[in-house]
Amino acid sequence: MKAHRNLSPRQEALAERNLCVAVAALKTADEVRAFFRDLCTPAELQAMADRWAVVDHLKRGMPYREIHRLTGVSVTTIGRVARFLGNGNGGYEVAAQRLEEARRDPASPKRSETKHSEPKRAEATRHG
Repeated sequence: MKAHRNLSPRQEALAERNLCVAVAALKTADEVRAFFRDLCTPAELQAMADRWAVVDHLKRGMPYREIHRLTGVSVTTIGRVARFLGNGNGGYEVAAQRLEEARRDPASPKRSETKHSEPKRAEATRHG
């Protein structure tokens, strides 16, 4: 993580927690997408999407080279994701488990739909 000279470790931890609370407060995938597109550069967003794209393949035991062939994600990134999937903070596992539960339970609310319409903008102004 990038160190800020003017922030104490406690302040940095609080800033990270506030970001997590903001993401958790969003109700739909569309809201999260809009937030991430405002927050992240296209390269940052692509890096996160690449990492997430390999999780399911890794969980199924697919070889790194095959994952690379299917996704285009570098073997180095795949290895990094595998390391955190096995010995990280548990975030990949929780997210994957929740998605699997949602797929199995068709009565669960559709979190990909927004409750109110998103403002119309030219696609050229959007990332991705």
